[in-house]
Amino acid sequence: MCGIAGFIDFTKKSDKNLLVKMTDTLYHRGPDDKGYSFYSFEKCNIGLGHRRLSILDLTFNGHQPMSFDNLEIVYNGEVYNFKEIRKELESYGYKFKSNSDTEVILKAYHKWGIDAVSKFNGMFAIAIYDKKNQKLTLIRDRTGVKPLYYYYKNGLFMFASELKAFHQNPYFKKELDINVLAQYFQYGYILEPYSIFKNTYKLKAGHYLEFDIKNKKLNIKKYWDVIDYYNQPKLKISEKEAIEETEKLLKSAFSYRMIADVDVGLFLSGGYDSTVVAAILQSNMSKKLKTFTIGFKEKEYNEAPYAKKIAEYLGTDHTEYYCTQKDALEILPQLPHIYDEPFGDSSAIPTILVSKLARKKVKVSLSADGGDEIFGGYNKYLAVLNYFNKVSKIPLLLRNLIAFLLNCINPTFIPYVDKIFNFESRYFKLKNILKAKDIIEILKYTSQHFTYEELKNIFLKEIKNLPSNFDLKVNSDNISKMLAIDYKTYLSDDILVKVDRATMSVSLEGREPFLDHRIVEFVSRLPSEYKIRNGEKKWLLKQIAYKYLPKSLIDRPKKGFSVPIFRWLKKELKEYLTYYLSERRLKENGILDYKKVIKLRDQYLNGKKIDIHKLWFLLIFEMWREKWL
Repeated sequence: MCGIAGFIDFTKKSDKNLLVKMTDTLYHRGPDDKGYSFYSFEKCNIGLGHRRLSILDLTFNGHQPMSFDNLEIVYNGEVYNFKEIRKELESYGYKFKSNSDTEVILKAYHKWGIDAVSKFNGMFAIAIYDKKNQKLTLIRDRTGVKPLYYYYKNGLFMFASELKAFHQNPYFKKELDINVLAQYFQYGYILEPYSIFKNTYKLKAGHYLEFDIKNKKLNIKKYWDVIDYYNQPKLKISEKEAIEETEKLLKSAFSYRMIADVDVGLFLSGGYDSTVVAAILQSNMSKKLKTFTIGFKEKEYNEAPYAKKIAEYLGTDHTEYYCTQKDALEILPQLPHIYDEPFGDSSAIPTILVSKLARKKVKVSLSADGGDEIFGGYNKYLAVLNYFNKVSKIPLLLRNLIAFLLNCINPTFIPYVDKIFNFESRYFKLKNILKAKDIIEILKYTSQHFTYEELKNIFLKEIKNLPSNFDLKVNSDNISKMLAIDYKTYLSDDILVKVDRATMSVSLEGREPFLDHRIVEFVSRLPSEYKIRNGEKKWLLKQIAYKYLPKSLIDRPKKGFSVPIFRWLKKELKEYLTYYLSERRLKENGILDYKKVIKLRDQYLNGKKIDIHKLWFLLIFEMWREKWL
C-alpha cells in the first residue's frame, strides 16, 4: 500500500523539488521508502513520485519507481494473484529480481499492454510511463478501492492518490466547484468522477486514462463495470449450488487477502459480513486471527459486546476500545486534513480510531465492506421497495397532479408540522418520489439529506444538478437495480473513501475481501430472491454464516457503524457548531445564505427534530474550507 503522485508539465515550471513536495505530503501512505523520477525534455517536464508502505518483499527490490525496458511504474495497492501471473510470464521467458507484485504488474503490462488489467485480482491505482511511445497510462481498480485523482489545466497535468499532493504545486488552481459542493450537501460525499475543485477529477473505477504526451491529449476508457453483470440473464441454479459456489469464492477471496510479509488483522463489528470473514479465515488458520472492534457507551450505537461474543466463539485474538466524546474531539480537527475534500460520513471517526487500534499490532487489516451492497443487507432496500410498490399503484397522471400541487405549496408555511421530524425534506422527497420513473430514482431521492429544492434556497448563486452514477440504467429486476447503483455510488464514493483515508492516515493497509470482482460477478447474476427473500435481507450470506456459527449468536437487528453525533453536537461538540456556523464565517464564505444556515443550527440546538446530517455536512465543509481555501 502506497501513495503516488506525478505530473506532465508543458509549461516546464514543475521541477524535481515540486515532485518531492507533492510526493512527500503522502508520507502517511508510505513511510517505509520513497522514490522520485524526474525528466526534463524540450517540450515538457515529467515527474513520477512514490511513497512506500512495505507489505510484500520488504527489501529494496520492491522500490519504486520501478523500470523495465521502456516502461516505468509507480503503483498503490495489491494484486493478490501476482504469483500466478508471474508463473505465466516466466513461461514466456520473463525473469524476476524481486518477490513483489509491482514487478509482475510492470512486466504483465510489457507483455499484454492494457489487457493485462483483466488478469489482476486486487485493488490498485497504477501509473505507467511509456518512454518510447511518450504515453502515460493511469489505471484504477474495478470497484475504486484505491483513489486516483487527476488535474489538467493550462498545460499542467497532475495525478495523485490524494488531493493534498496537488496543493504542494503552486501552479494548481484550486477553484471551488459549487455544483459539486451542492452534490456533497445532498449525499454527504462526492460522486465520481467529480472532485471539489474545477478541472480536477477522480478517475472512475474500472477505467483507465491514456495521456498522449506528443499531442497533449487524454483519453479515458472503461474496462470493467458491475452493471454489465447485473444486466446479464440470471443464472438458473439451485439454492444449494448457489450457496456452495458463493462459499467457494469467499474462501478464495479471503485467502488471497491474507497474502503478506507482515501481520494481518480484521475489523470485527459482530455483523454478518465481518463475522463471515472472521469465521472462514479462523477455520483455516492454526494461529489466532487478530480482530479489532470499536464500541460506544451509548447502548443503541454499541456493537462491541456482539463482536466480543463472536471473537470468543471463534477463538480470535480480540482487542476492543470504547470511543468517547473526548476521542471525537481529538479526531474532529484532523478530519479536513485526512479527508482533503468535504466528506460527511461521521463514522469516519470510529473508523480512524479502529485503524489506530489495529496499527499497534498489525500492518494490514481486512474490512468487510461491500457485503451489504452485494448480498442486499441495508434496511433501505426494503423501504425503497415499499415506496415503489405504493407509488406504482397510483396512476401516473394522478401522481404528476399531486406532485404539481405539492410544488405550489411552500412546506414552511404549513401549520402544525414543527414537531414532525425533518418535515421540509420529507415533503420535497415525497414530491420527487411521486414523479420518479423507476426504483433507481426513488433510491436516489431517499439517499439525499438536503434535497435539490432546499439547496436552491440556501445557495446564494445558481446551482445545477450534476449527472452521476445515480442516473445510470440497469436492465434487471428492482432489487438488482438498487444493488448495482449502490455499488457504484455509496460503496465506491462513501464507504471506500472512508476506509482508505482512515487506514492510510495511520499507515495501515486496508483490504476489502468481499470486493474480489469474482464474487460480485457471480452473485449479481443470481436470482434476487437468493439475496432478499420475503423481507429477509442477506439470505444467501446468512446460509453460509450458519455453517460456522449458531443462529442465536448472529441473528440480531442491523445497527450499522455510526456514532452518537445527535448527542455529542449538543454537548462537547457544540462549540464547533457555534464557531464554524457563525454569522461572521458564513458571510465570509459568500456561498450560502447565512441566515438560513443559522436558523437551521438554532432549530437543532433548541430541540427541533431535524436531520442532523445536514448540520454535520455544513460543519465539515466549513472546517474543510478553513483548511484548504
